[in-house]
Amino acid sequence: MTASTEPTDKRSLRRAFVASLSGTTLEYYDFAAYSVAAATLFGTLFFPSGDALVGTMAAFSTYAVGYLARPLGGFIFGRLGDKLGRKQVLVFTLLLTGIATFLIGILPTHASIGGWAAVILVLLRFAQGVGVGGEWGGAVLLSSEFGDPKKRGFWASAAQIGPPAGNLLANGVIALLAAVMSKAAFESWGWRIAFLLSGVLVIFGLWLRMKLEETPVFKKIAEKGEAPTAPLKEVFTKEPRALIAGILVRVCPDVLYSLFTVFVLTYMTTELGMSRSEGLTAVMIGSAFQLFLMPAAGALSDRINRRTLYTVGTIAAAVWPFIFFPMASTGSFLAVAVGMVIALAIHALLYGPQAALITEQFTARLRYTGSSLAYTLAGPIGGAVAPLIFTALLAAYDSWFAVALYLVATAVLTGIGIALSRQAPEEEPVVTTAETVEVAR
Repeated sequence: MTASTEPTDKRSLRRAFVASLSGTTLEYYDFAAYSVAAATLFGTLFFPSGDALVGTMAAFSTYAVGYLARPLGGFIFGRLGDKLGRKQVLVFTLLLTGIATFLIGILPTHASIGGWAAVILVLLRFAQGVGVGGEWGGAVLLSSEFGDPKKRGFWASAAQIGPPAGNLLANGVIALLAAVMSKAAFESWGWRIAFLLSGVLVIFGLWLRMKLEETPVFKKIAEKGEAPTAPLKEVFTKEPRALIAGILVRVCPDVLYSLFTVFVLTYMTTELGMSRSEGLTAVMIGSAFQLFLMPAAGALSDRINRRTLYTVGTIAAAVWPFIFFPMASTGSFLAVAVGMVIALAIHALLYGPQAALITEQFTARLRYTGSSLAYTLAGPIGGAVAPLIFTALLAAYDSWFAVALYLVATAVLTGIGIALSRQAPEEEPVVTTAETVEVAR
Protein backbone atom coordinates (compact mmCIF):
# COMPACT_ATOMS: atom_id res chain seq x y z
CA MET A 1 0.00 0.00 0.00
CA THR A 2 1.44 3.38 -0.98
CA ALA A 3 1.38 6.54 1.07
CA SER A 4 -0.99 8.13 -1.42
CA THR A 5 -3.62 5.39 -1.17
CA GLU A 6 -3.37 4.63 2.54
CA PRO A 7 -5.50 7.57 3.78
CA THR A 8 -8.30 6.68 1.36
CA ASP A 9 -8.18 3.02 2.35
CA LYS A 10 -8.23 3.86 6.03
CA ARG A 11 -11.11 6.25 5.44
CA SER A 12 -13.04 3.54 3.55
CA LEU A 13 -12.34 1.07 6.35
CA ARG A 14 -13.58 3.45 9.04
CA ARG A 15 -16.64 4.33 6.96
CA ALA A 16 -17.42 0.65 6.43
CA PHE A 17 -17.04 -0.06 10.15
CA VAL A 18 -19.41 2.78 11.06
CA ALA A 19 -21.92 1.81 8.36
CA SER A 20 -21.89 -1.82 9.47
CA LEU A 21 -22.30 -0.85 13.12
CA SER A 22 -24.98 1.78 12.56
CA GLY A 23 -26.97 -0.33 10.10
CA THR A 24 -27.22 -3.35 12.37
CA THR A 25 -27.91 -1.06 15.34
CA LEU A 26 -30.89 0.46 13.52
CA GLU A 27 -32.25 -2.91 12.43
CA TYR A 28 -31.83 -4.44 15.88
CA TYR A 29 -33.40 -1.38 17.44
CA ASP A 30 -36.47 -2.29 15.40
CA PHE A 31 -36.22 -5.95 16.39
CA ALA A 32 -35.56 -5.20 20.07
CA ALA A 33 -38.40 -2.68 20.33
CA TYR A 34 -40.77 -5.43 19.26
CA SER A 35 -39.17 -7.93 21.66
CA VAL A 36 -39.65 -5.63 24.65
CA ALA A 37 -43.20 -4.79 23.63
CA ALA A 38 -44.00 -8.50 23.18
CA ALA A 39 -42.79 -9.26 26.70
CA THR A 40 -44.61 -6.36 28.36
CA LEU A 41 -47.47 -4.98 26.25
CA PHE A 42 -48.54 -6.84 23.12
CA GLY A 43 -50.19 -9.75 24.92
CA THR A 44 -52.88 -7.34 26.14
CA LEU A 45 -53.06 -5.02 23.13
CA PHE A 46 -53.14 -7.53 20.29
CA PHE A 47 -53.92 -10.92 21.89
CA PRO A 48 -56.35 -10.19 24.72
CA SER A 49 -57.65 -13.08 26.80
CA GLY A 50 -58.62 -13.75 30.36
CA ASP A 51 -55.33 -15.59 30.97
CA ALA A 52 -52.21 -13.43 31.14
CA LEU A 53 -49.99 -16.44 30.37
CA VAL A 54 -51.94 -17.19 27.17
CA GLY A 55 -51.59 -13.58 26.04
CA THR A 56 -47.84 -13.60 26.68
CA MET A 57 -47.43 -16.88 24.84
CA ALA A 58 -49.30 -15.46 21.85
CA ALA A 59 -47.13 -12.35 21.85
CA PHE A 60 -44.00 -14.50 22.02
CA SER A 61 -45.33 -16.48 19.08
CA THR A 62 -45.12 -13.37 16.92
CA TYR A 63 -41.64 -12.79 18.36
CA ALA A 64 -40.77 -16.24 17.01
CA VAL A 65 -42.18 -15.36 13.59
CA GLY A 66 -39.40 -12.78 13.21
CA TYR A 67 -36.83 -15.52 13.66
CA LEU A 68 -38.64 -18.01 11.45
CA ALA A 69 -38.70 -15.42 8.64
CA ARG A 70 -34.94 -14.91 8.77
CA PRO A 71 -34.03 -17.93 6.62
CA LEU A 72 -36.11 -16.47 3.79
CA GLY A 73 -34.12 -13.26 4.10
CA GLY A 74 -30.91 -15.28 4.14
CA PHE A 75 -31.91 -17.19 1.01
CA ILE A 76 -33.01 -14.11 -0.92
CA PHE A 77 -30.47 -11.50 0.10
CA GLY A 78 -27.53 -13.87 0.67
CA ARG A 79 -27.82 -15.04 -2.92
CA LEU A 80 -28.10 -11.48 -4.21
CA GLY A 81 -25.17 -10.36 -2.07
CA ASP A 82 -22.83 -12.87 -3.73
CA LYS A 83 -24.18 -12.11 -7.21
CA LEU A 84 -24.72 -8.33 -7.14
CA GLY A 85 -22.56 -7.08 -4.31
CA ARG A 86 -22.75 -6.25 -0.61
CA LYS A 87 -23.71 -2.56 -0.76
CA GLN A 88 -26.90 -2.75 -2.85
CA VAL A 89 -28.38 -5.55 -0.80
CA LEU A 90 -27.76 -3.77 2.50
CA VAL A 91 -29.79 -0.78 1.32
CA PHE A 92 -32.78 -3.03 0.62
CA THR A 93 -32.59 -4.83 3.97
CA LEU A 94 -32.48 -1.58 5.92
CA LEU A 95 -35.52 -0.21 4.07
CA LEU A 96 -37.54 -3.39 4.56
CA THR A 97 -36.99 -3.62 8.31
CA GLY A 98 -37.44 0.10 8.92
CA ILE A 99 -40.70 0.42 7.01
CA ALA A 100 -42.17 -2.65 8.72
CA THR A 101 -41.31 -1.23 12.14
CA PHE A 102 -42.78 2.18 11.31
CA LEU A 103 -46.03 0.52 10.26
CA ILE A 104 -46.22 -1.35 13.57
CA GLY A 105 -46.16 2.08 15.20
CA ILE A 106 -49.39 3.09 13.44
CA LEU A 107 -51.12 -0.30 13.57
CA PRO A 108 -54.57 -0.28 15.27
CA THR A 109 -54.90 -2.68 18.20
CA HIS A 110 -57.39 -5.49 18.80
CA ALA A 111 -59.77 -3.05 20.45
CA SER A 112 -60.08 -1.14 17.15
CA ILE A 113 -60.07 -3.76 14.39
CA GLY A 114 -60.36 -7.06 16.20
CA GLY A 115 -58.43 -10.10 15.03
CA TRP A 116 -57.05 -8.31 11.96
CA ALA A 117 -54.70 -6.43 14.29
CA ALA A 118 -52.94 -9.66 15.23
CA VAL A 119 -52.82 -10.83 11.60
CA ILE A 120 -51.23 -7.62 10.35
CA LEU A 121 -48.83 -7.57 13.30
CA VAL A 122 -47.62 -11.06 12.41
CA LEU A 123 -47.09 -10.03 8.77
CA LEU A 124 -45.09 -6.96 9.76
CA ARG A 125 -43.04 -9.03 12.19
CA PHE A 126 -42.39 -11.46 9.34
CA ALA A 127 -41.13 -8.58 7.17
CA GLN A 128 -38.82 -7.49 10.01
CA GLY A 129 -37.39 -10.98 10.15
CA VAL A 130 -36.78 -11.14 6.39
CA GLY A 131 -34.89 -7.84 6.52
CA VAL A 132 -32.74 -8.82 9.49
CA GLY A 133 -32.08 -12.21 7.89
CA GLY A 134 -30.47 -10.53 4.90
CA GLU A 135 -28.73 -7.85 6.93
CA TRP A 136 -26.28 -9.71 9.12
CA GLY A 137 -24.18 -11.50 6.52
CA GLY A 138 -23.71 -8.36 4.45
CA ALA A 139 -22.97 -6.13 7.44
CA VAL A 140 -20.26 -8.52 8.62
CA LEU A 141 -18.64 -8.64 5.19
CA LEU A 142 -18.92 -4.88 4.79
CA SER A 143 -16.47 -4.25 7.61
CA SER A 144 -14.36 -7.44 7.51
CA GLU A 145 -13.68 -7.34 3.75
CA PHE A 146 -12.25 -3.84 4.02
CA GLY A 147 -9.98 -4.85 6.91
CA ASP A 148 -6.83 -6.87 7.50
CA PRO A 149 -7.64 -10.62 7.53
CA LYS A 150 -5.34 -10.99 10.56
CA LYS A 151 -7.69 -8.67 12.45
CA ARG A 152 -10.91 -10.14 11.11
CA GLY A 153 -12.25 -10.84 14.59
CA PHE A 154 -12.14 -7.16 15.50
CA TRP A 155 -13.37 -5.70 12.21
CA ALA A 156 -16.20 -8.23 11.84
CA SER A 157 -17.36 -7.40 15.37
CA ALA A 158 -18.75 -4.09 14.06
CA ALA A 159 -21.93 -5.88 13.04
CA GLN A 160 -21.98 -7.75 16.35
CA ILE A 161 -22.16 -4.52 18.34
CA GLY A 162 -25.45 -3.75 16.59
CA PRO A 163 -27.69 -6.07 18.65
CA PRO A 164 -26.65 -4.75 22.10
CA ALA A 165 -26.57 -1.17 20.79
CA GLY A 166 -30.01 -1.57 19.26
CA ASN A 167 -31.26 -3.34 22.36
CA LEU A 168 -29.88 -0.57 24.57
CA LEU A 169 -31.45 2.11 22.39
CA ALA A 170 -34.83 0.36 22.22
CA ASN A 171 -34.95 -0.38 25.94
CA GLY A 172 -33.81 3.15 26.70
CA VAL A 173 -36.49 4.76 24.55
CA ILE A 174 -39.25 2.53 25.94
CA ALA A 175 -38.04 2.97 29.54
CA LEU A 176 -37.94 6.75 29.09
CA LEU A 177 -41.43 6.83 27.62
CA ALA A 178 -42.74 4.64 30.45
CA ALA A 179 -41.08 6.90 33.03
CA VAL A 180 -42.37 10.25 31.74
CA MET A 181 -45.89 9.11 30.89
CA SER A 182 -48.71 7.70 32.94
CA LYS A 183 -49.23 3.96 32.67
CA ALA A 184 -52.54 4.49 30.89
CA ALA A 185 -51.06 6.90 28.33
CA PHE A 186 -48.05 4.69 27.68
CA GLU A 187 -50.15 1.58 27.11
CA SER A 188 -52.65 3.50 25.01
CA TRP A 189 -50.37 5.35 22.58
CA GLY A 190 -46.99 6.13 24.13
CA TRP A 191 -45.37 2.85 23.09
CA ARG A 192 -45.97 3.78 19.44
CA ILE A 193 -43.36 6.54 19.59
CA ALA A 194 -40.58 3.96 19.91
CA PHE A 195 -41.67 2.35 16.63
CA LEU A 196 -42.29 5.61 14.77
CA LEU A 197 -38.75 6.76 15.55
CA SER A 198 -37.58 4.01 13.22
CA GLY A 199 -38.46 6.20 10.25
CA VAL A 200 -35.96 8.86 11.30
CA LEU A 201 -33.28 6.30 12.06
CA VAL A 202 -33.67 4.59 8.68
CA ILE A 203 -33.06 7.86 6.84
CA PHE A 204 -29.78 8.27 8.73
CA GLY A 205 -28.76 4.68 7.99
CA LEU A 206 -29.52 5.02 4.30
CA TRP A 207 -27.44 8.18 4.08
CA LEU A 208 -24.43 6.29 5.49
CA ARG A 209 -24.82 3.26 3.25
CA MET A 210 -25.35 5.18 0.05
CA LYS A 211 -21.96 6.85 0.56
CA LEU A 212 -20.13 3.50 0.71
CA GLU A 213 -18.12 1.83 -2.01
CA GLU A 214 -18.33 -1.90 -2.75
CA THR A 215 -15.89 -4.04 -0.74
CA PRO A 216 -12.44 -4.72 -2.30
CA VAL A 217 -13.01 -8.48 -2.09
CA PHE A 218 -16.23 -8.39 -4.10
CA LYS A 219 -14.73 -5.94 -6.61
CA LYS A 220 -11.96 -8.43 -7.39
CA ILE A 221 -14.43 -11.30 -7.61
CA ALA A 222 -16.52 -9.29 -10.09
CA GLU A 223 -13.46 -8.22 -12.12
CA LYS A 224 -12.40 -11.84 -12.54
CA GLY A 225 -15.93 -12.97 -13.40
CA GLU A 226 -15.95 -15.31 -10.37
CA ALA A 227 -19.36 -14.31 -8.96
CA PRO A 228 -21.37 -17.54 -8.50
CA THR A 229 -24.41 -18.16 -10.67
CA ALA A 230 -26.05 -20.54 -8.19
CA PRO A 231 -24.60 -19.70 -4.74
CA LEU A 232 -27.33 -21.52 -2.80
CA LYS A 233 -26.69 -24.77 -4.62
CA GLU A 234 -22.93 -24.44 -4.21
CA VAL A 235 -23.13 -23.84 -0.47
CA PHE A 236 -25.33 -26.90 0.09
CA THR A 237 -23.35 -29.19 -2.22
CA LYS A 238 -19.75 -28.01 -1.78
CA GLU A 239 -19.61 -26.57 1.75
CA PRO A 240 -22.16 -28.48 3.86
CA ARG A 241 -19.83 -28.99 6.82
CA ALA A 242 -19.13 -25.25 7.00
CA LEU A 243 -22.88 -24.58 6.92
CA ILE A 244 -23.67 -27.06 9.70
CA ALA A 245 -20.85 -25.72 11.86
CA GLY A 246 -22.01 -22.14 11.29
CA ILE A 247 -25.58 -23.00 12.26
CA LEU A 248 -24.72 -24.88 15.44
CA VAL A 249 -22.25 -22.35 16.84
CA ARG A 250 -25.06 -19.80 16.84
CA VAL A 251 -27.64 -21.83 18.78
CA CYS A 252 -26.44 -21.41 22.36
CA PRO A 253 -25.60 -17.68 22.07
CA ASP A 254 -29.05 -17.02 20.56
CA VAL A 255 -30.84 -18.88 23.36
CA LEU A 256 -28.68 -17.22 26.01
CA TYR A 257 -29.52 -13.80 24.59
CA SER A 258 -33.25 -14.58 24.46
CA LEU A 259 -33.13 -15.75 28.05
CA PHE A 260 -31.52 -12.61 29.43
CA THR A 261 -33.09 -9.92 27.25
CA VAL A 262 -36.62 -11.23 26.62
CA PHE A 263 -37.72 -14.00 28.99
CA VAL A 264 -36.11 -12.48 32.08
CA LEU A 265 -38.35 -9.41 31.69
CA THR A 266 -41.40 -11.63 32.06
CA TYR A 267 -39.80 -13.68 34.85
CA MET A 268 -38.94 -10.59 36.89
CA THR A 269 -42.45 -9.14 36.70
CA THR A 270 -44.49 -12.34 37.12
CA GLU A 271 -42.31 -14.47 39.40
CA LEU A 272 -40.24 -11.96 41.36
CA GLY A 273 -42.80 -9.17 41.63
CA MET A 274 -40.37 -6.57 40.31
CA SER A 275 -41.43 -3.65 38.15
CA ARG A 276 -41.18 -3.44 34.37
CA SER A 277 -38.81 -0.46 34.63
CA GLU A 278 -36.43 -2.42 36.86
CA GLY A 279 -36.26 -5.20 34.29
CA LEU A 280 -35.63 -2.81 31.41
CA THR A 281 -32.95 -0.99 33.39
CA ALA A 282 -31.13 -4.23 34.19
CA VAL A 283 -31.13 -5.20 30.50
CA MET A 284 -29.88 -1.73 29.55
CA ILE A 285 -26.96 -1.92 31.99
CA GLY A 286 -25.90 -5.30 30.65
CA SER A 287 -26.24 -4.12 27.05
CA ALA A 288 -24.14 -1.03 27.77
CA PHE A 289 -21.23 -3.21 28.89
CA GLN A 290 -21.58 -5.27 25.72
CA LEU A 291 -20.84 -2.24 23.56
CA PHE A 292 -17.23 -2.47 24.71
CA LEU A 293 -17.00 -6.19 25.36
CA MET A 294 -18.07 -7.23 21.83
CA PRO A 295 -15.12 -5.64 19.97
CA ALA A 296 -12.78 -6.60 22.82
CA ALA A 297 -13.79 -10.26 22.48
CA GLY A 298 -13.43 -10.02 18.70
CA ALA A 299 -9.94 -8.57 19.06
CA LEU A 300 -9.02 -11.23 21.63
CA SER A 301 -10.02 -13.93 19.16
CA ASP A 302 -7.44 -12.52 16.73
CA ARG A 303 -4.72 -13.18 19.31
CA ILE A 304 -5.73 -16.62 20.54
CA ASN A 305 -7.46 -19.57 18.90
CA ARG A 306 -11.01 -18.45 18.07
CA ARG A 307 -12.45 -21.91 18.61
CA THR A 308 -10.88 -22.20 22.07
CA LEU A 309 -12.29 -18.84 23.13
CA TYR A 310 -15.71 -19.86 21.85
CA THR A 311 -15.55 -23.12 23.81
CA VAL A 312 -14.82 -21.24 27.03
CA GLY A 313 -17.78 -18.93 26.41
CA THR A 314 -20.11 -21.85 25.70
CA ILE A 315 -19.21 -23.59 28.97
CA ALA A 316 -19.72 -20.35 30.89
CA ALA A 317 -23.14 -19.89 29.24
CA ALA A 318 -24.23 -23.36 30.36
CA VAL A 319 -23.15 -22.75 33.96
CA TRP A 320 -24.31 -19.18 34.59
CA PRO A 321 -28.13 -19.71 34.88
CA PHE A 322 -27.53 -22.01 37.87
CA ILE A 323 -25.91 -19.03 39.58
CA PHE A 324 -28.10 -16.23 38.25
CA PHE A 325 -31.55 -17.51 39.21
CA PRO A 326 -30.70 -18.09 42.91
CA MET A 327 -29.24 -14.56 42.94
CA ALA A 328 -32.37 -13.15 41.30
CA SER A 329 -34.69 -14.98 43.71
CA THR A 330 -33.63 -12.55 46.45
CA GLY A 331 -35.66 -9.90 44.65
CA SER A 332 -32.75 -7.49 44.89
CA PHE A 333 -32.40 -5.19 41.89
CA LEU A 334 -28.64 -5.01 42.45
CA ALA A 335 -28.35 -8.81 42.35
CA VAL A 336 -30.40 -8.98 39.15
CA ALA A 337 -28.42 -6.17 37.50
CA VAL A 338 -25.05 -7.73 38.36
CA GLY A 339 -26.29 -11.11 37.16
CA MET A 340 -27.49 -9.56 33.91
CA VAL A 341 -24.15 -7.84 33.31
CA ILE A 342 -22.28 -11.12 33.76
CA ALA A 343 -24.75 -13.03 31.56
CA LEU A 344 -24.43 -10.53 28.72
CA ALA A 345 -20.64 -10.41 29.19
CA ILE A 346 -20.62 -14.17 28.57
CA HIS A 347 -22.78 -13.59 25.52
CA ALA A 348 -20.27 -10.97 24.31
CA LEU A 349 -17.46 -13.49 24.66
CA LEU A 350 -19.35 -15.66 22.19
CA TYR A 351 -20.96 -13.06 19.98
CA GLY A 352 -17.91 -10.83 19.51
CA PRO A 353 -15.84 -13.42 17.58
CA GLN A 354 -18.87 -15.21 16.13
CA ALA A 355 -19.00 -13.20 12.90
CA ALA A 356 -15.39 -13.98 12.06
CA LEU A 357 -15.75 -17.63 13.07
CA ILE A 358 -18.75 -18.13 10.78
CA THR A 359 -17.65 -16.11 7.74
CA GLU A 360 -14.18 -17.65 7.62
CA GLN A 361 -15.71 -21.08 7.17
CA PHE A 362 -16.76 -20.17 3.62
CA THR A 363 -14.89 -19.26 0.44
CA ALA A 364 -14.91 -15.59 -0.52
CA ARG A 365 -17.25 -16.03 -3.48
CA LEU A 366 -19.88 -17.84 -1.35
CA ARG A 367 -19.37 -15.93 1.86
CA TYR A 368 -22.53 -13.79 1.86
CA THR A 369 -24.80 -16.75 1.06
CA GLY A 370 -23.08 -19.18 3.42
CA SER A 371 -22.89 -16.75 6.33
CA SER A 372 -26.48 -15.58 5.89
CA LEU A 373 -27.81 -19.14 5.76
CA ALA A 374 -25.83 -20.18 8.84
CA TYR A 375 -27.06 -17.12 10.72
CA THR A 376 -30.70 -17.45 9.75
CA LEU A 377 -31.16 -21.23 9.82
CA ALA A 378 -29.95 -21.24 13.42
CA GLY A 379 -32.91 -19.06 14.40
CA PRO A 380 -35.70 -21.66 14.19
CA ILE A 381 -33.83 -24.01 16.54
CA GLY A 382 -32.38 -21.27 18.72
CA GLY A 383 -33.72 -17.83 19.48
CA ALA A 384 -37.07 -18.19 17.70
CA VAL A 385 -38.60 -20.74 20.04
CA ALA A 386 -36.57 -20.00 23.17
CA PRO A 387 -38.98 -17.56 24.88
CA LEU A 388 -41.90 -19.90 24.15
CA ILE A 389 -40.04 -22.90 25.55
CA PHE A 390 -38.84 -20.94 28.59
CA THR A 391 -42.39 -19.79 29.34
CA ALA A 392 -43.83 -23.28 28.83
CA LEU A 393 -41.16 -24.88 31.05
CA LEU A 394 -41.75 -22.36 33.79
CA ALA A 395 -45.51 -22.97 33.63
CA ALA A 396 -45.10 -26.75 33.61
CA TYR A 397 -42.49 -27.12 36.36
CA ASP A 398 -42.86 -23.83 38.26
CA SER A 399 -39.07 -23.74 38.52
CA TRP A 400 -36.17 -22.01 36.82
CA PHE A 401 -34.19 -25.25 36.89
CA ALA A 402 -35.87 -26.63 33.78
CA VAL A 403 -35.11 -23.36 31.99
CA ALA A 404 -31.44 -23.68 32.89
CA LEU A 405 -31.30 -27.29 31.68
CA TYR A 406 -32.69 -26.23 28.32
CA LEU A 407 -29.81 -23.78 27.91
CA VAL A 408 -27.36 -26.59 28.77
CA ALA A 409 -28.84 -28.69 25.94
CA THR A 410 -28.26 -25.87 23.45
CA ALA A 411 -24.69 -25.52 24.69
CA VAL A 412 -24.10 -29.15 23.74
CA LEU A 413 -25.28 -28.40 20.19
CA THR A 414 -22.93 -25.43 19.96
CA GLY A 415 -20.09 -27.61 21.24
CA ILE A 416 -20.70 -29.96 18.30
CA GLY A 417 -20.58 -26.98 15.96
CA ILE A 418 -17.24 -25.87 17.37
CA ALA A 419 -15.85 -29.37 16.82
CA LEU A 420 -16.98 -29.28 13.18
CA SER A 421 -15.61 -25.79 12.53
CA ARG A 422 -12.09 -24.87 11.48
CA GLN A 423 -9.77 -22.04 12.36
CA ALA A 424 -8.86 -19.89 9.37
CA PRO A 425 -5.17 -19.38 8.53
CA GLU A 426 -4.02 -16.04 9.92
CA GLU A 427 -2.53 -14.86 6.67
CA GLU A 428 -5.64 -15.19 4.46
CA PRO A 429 -9.40 -15.90 4.49
CA VAL A 430 -10.60 -19.48 4.17
CA VAL A 431 -10.63 -20.50 0.49
CA THR A 432 -10.54 -23.73 -1.49
CA THR A 433 -8.91 -22.99 -4.80
CA ALA A 434 -5.85 -21.12 -5.99
CA GLU A 435 -8.07 -18.74 -7.93
CA THR A 436 -10.20 -17.79 -4.96
CA VAL A 437 -7.10 -17.39 -2.78
CA GLU A 438 -5.98 -14.64 -5.10
CA VAL A 439 -9.49 -13.12 -5.13
CA ALA A 440 -9.73 -13.11 -1.32
CA ARG A 441 -6.36 -11.42 -1.05
